[in-house]
Amino acid sequence: MKIYFFLTFALLLFSCGTTVNYDYDKQTDFSSYTTYNYFPDIDSGLSELDNKRIVKATDSIMTLRGFTKNETPQILINFFSKEGALRPKNTIRIGVGSGGGNVGVGVSGGIPIGGYVIDQQVTIDFVSGPEDELIWHAVINGEIKEKATPKQKEAHYFKLINKMLKGYPPKK
Repeated sequence: MKIYFFLTFALLLFSCGTTVNYDYDKQTDFSSYTTYNYFPDIDSGLSELDNKRIVKATDSIMTLRGFTKNETPQILINFFSKEGALRPKNTIRIGVGSGGGNVGVGVSGGIPIGGYVIDQQVTIDFVSGPEDELIWHAVINGEIKEKATPKQKEAHYFKLINKMLKGYPPKK
């Protein structure tokens, strides 16, 4: 009986993580790409500071994987973000109810605790420099505190970009 409990717990634990959706051109030989840079006119929908955080995270991960940033790159990188609803992370529910004789009355309310979070969807596109064709695409959903500190934002973007780039180059 204990084994069923642990299997169910493990399944719930691993199924609740952030997932990344990938798409790529199956005809592309990704092993031939060794240099990268960014589109000069990135319109990410984020602040300039957040753009710098994403570039810094991407640069460190790409360098660790053996890629070189170059003025005449084989890959151009574009990224953008969509921010969704501002919602409370956690709430405490309070309820008052009465019932009896098949009649019920209830009142309920929620008190937000822990501040608000912003739902965020980050997308990265890799475009083949010479052909100007999309070769790899990744999308991840995450959430960040509305009042996150610069250090928390840097950690947030590094975590998202690292998770996204685990799928590059795609395994055949």
